Amino acid sequence: MKKISFYLLSGVMFFASCTKVDNQKPAAINGEAVAIASPLQGRTCGSMEVLQANLAADPGLRKRMDDIENFTSRIMASPDAARLLADGTIEIPVVVNVLYSSAAENISDAQINSQITVLNADFKAMNSDYGNTPTLFQSVLSGNVGVSFVLDKIIRKATTKASWRTDDAMKKSKRGGIDPTNPTTELNLWSCNLSGGILGYAQFPGGSTATDGVVIDNNAFGNTGTVTAPYDKGRTATHEVGHWMNLRHIWGDANCGSDLVNDTPTHNAANFGCPAYPHYSTCTGTPVEMTMNYMDYTDDACMYMFSAGQKTRMQAVFATGGPRAGFRVL
Repeated sequence: MKKISFYLLSGVMFFASCTKVDNQKPAAINGEAVAIASPLQGRTCGSMEVLQANLAADPGLRKRMDDIENFTSRIMASPDAARLLADGTIEIPVVVNVLYSSAAENISDAQINSQITVLNADFKAMNSDYGNTPTLFQSVLSGNVGVSFVLDKIIRKATTKASWRTDDAMKKSKRGGIDPTNPTTELNLWSCNLSGGILGYAQFPGGSTATDGVVIDNNAFGNTGTVTAPYDKGRTATHEVGHWMNLRHIWGDANCGSDLVNDTPTHNAANFGCPAYPHYSTCTGTPVEMTMNYMDYTDDACMYMFSAGQKTRMQAVFATGGPRAGFRVL
């Protein structure tokens, strides 16, 4: 069983900020090395600065996240966990907030709709590359996660701001952004020009409703229009919405760390590009790494599945008493 102190995880993972280029140096949390990629490698995590600011601003955050983790652990340990959504599908209305300072950044309705289509395909296991999952992992495939994304509205706002950082300004009208709409019952996505090569970041359950949701760079939003390879298949949103549903990076943000899911293999660190299969970990047991999992850092074309354990973990946030229980079952 994969286990790691959630106090460590909450120190690493409250915000997941995925970048194309990251110049951060290796770090250590509570004495354990955090796996940070070298520059120019691909998607990397630059979450620590944002995390520390939010923990400092909200003294109760760590306790709320630990309570959520305890609740999730109880759900996952229950023999009835697999039947969480047996009576229906969770409907997730989506509000897309578009911030633009140029015509190109004002992404089209078609591009926005393409992202909703990708999310539905990926979370329902209807994506065309789902069948590429190696035989080794076929027995732990998630199948349909049981969530349905429905575009509710698009809000557009012109701005003179050339780019945005991971300081949540895009989520605040007083700072030139757009306030979230009904964040306890709708998923808010922000499309904007993120600085520093950042692809996107998500807020985990437990954070302030005033900043809840997912931010995605306009060049990685959906699979048409302004998207740029290798992040042109809408999987940045799939990855970040996974975080919004309480999934961790598959390597646990530490060397041979834990993602708090039992059916995913232990990874040394993040994988980038499109690793050749099988890619072996040097962690205990030298397992084959699940590089095609949405919660790794591979290119869009090379991530295409969740595991059954990840499915249960995501469903737990919508269960009665869960942090996202406000979303309704169809």
